[in-house]
Amino acid sequence: MRIIGNIIWIVFGGLLSYLAWVLAGILWCVTIIGIPVGLQCFKLASISLNPFGKEIVYEGEAVSFLLNVVWFLASGWVLALANYLLGILFCITIIGIPFGKQYFKIAGLSLRPFGASVVREHYL
Repeated sequence: MRIIGNIIWIVFGGLLSYLAWVLAGILWCVTIIGIPVGLQCFKLASISLNPFGKEIVYEGEAVSFLLNVVWFLASGWVLALANYLLGILFCITIIGIPFGKQYFKIAGLSLRPFGASVVREHYL
């Protein structure tokens, strides 16, 4: 079911979300100081390409908090707002609710990507 969900996800906006993360990563990598932020964007772009079957685990610390504040002010709010609005749009229909939930998951990640890691969900 994860494979089917991810294929449908890519067709209905997942690819655009992935490209937004990659673009943010490229823009951050322009400067030497922004390279760690850009690399984090590239790592987290994978969840926006195939979010079904993955979950986000937060392990924050003080440095992560400071980086999240800078991230939010610079580009995080734009990605979060776009994903949040797409989530609302998809939740209008019953069929779109699983996709809307994935957009909300990515919107939360867009607000605080540092200290977050993406892990596979384990099914029994």
